[in-house]
Amino acid sequence: MSRIAVICGTGMSDLSLEFDTIEPNSSVRIETNWGEVPVTLSKLSEGSVAILDRHHSSGRNRTPPHMIEHRANVMAIESLKPDIIVSINSVGSMRKDMPPGIIGVTSDVLDLAVKPWTFYDENAVHYDRTSIFDDQCSGICTRSLSSSQGFSPAGVIVAQCVGPQFESPSEIIALEKLGADTVGMTLGPESRLISEIGTPYVALACSSNWAAGKDPRDPKANIDHHSVDKLASTMRSRISECITSLLTEYRIHQSQS
Repeated sequence: MSRIAVICGTGMSDLSLEFDTIEPNSSVRIETNWGEVPVTLSKLSEGSVAILDRHHSSGRNRTPPHMIEHRANVMAIESLKPDIIVSINSVGSMRKDMPPGIIGVTSDVLDLAVKPWTFYDENAVHYDRTSIFDDQCSGICTRSLSSSQGFSPAGVIVAQCVGPQFESPSEIIALEKLGADTVGMTLGPESRLISEIGTPYVALACSSNWAAGKDPRDPKANIDHHSVDKLASTMRSRISECITSLLTEYRIHQSQS
């Protein structure tokens, strides 16, 4: 049976409740060199899903994006030996065909953040990032989204910004000129670290708001964090369908190879 590990955040805290499980969900805490990480485990007839909230903390507060210890998160997920890793990212959209409420499959990352992320601080090791995301997994998710929401935006490029504030309209214009379609605060570090462990990887971009200055109804509209979180939560069922499709179709592919 296939094993999928999911790293999620805004609006996805209750993602584990979307699955048709064959036994009650369980929780584990995984020790890493960078701290302890809580993971929720779901067992389905199609396989198993491990879900990690990237904003977890020891208290009731949620860790802001610039304070996340991504090495702990990725190493905890990798210790579970998943067949596939899935990143779920809430993003601001610059694309007219990707309004709030639509999910796309990420094709590349534009990471301009200053802070480097690697598991190799003591010895220089340079990993290739030419093809960050697995083509087969991306194809499965594209088909699932095309079925559940009518279409799936193609070739989505996510720009990495550090947050925790949303971007300014001028920053969005600059990112758009550089080739970005959407903007988020967490995919860059995760994609860098996952490239170093080599597990098949796919990222889903959940358009939870128009990027600053891009709302066609009102370019000066403010972006409200609580509204972003609320809208992102409405996409959980489509995300769970993608993950279930990955469990089923990736398992078939593995058995035939």
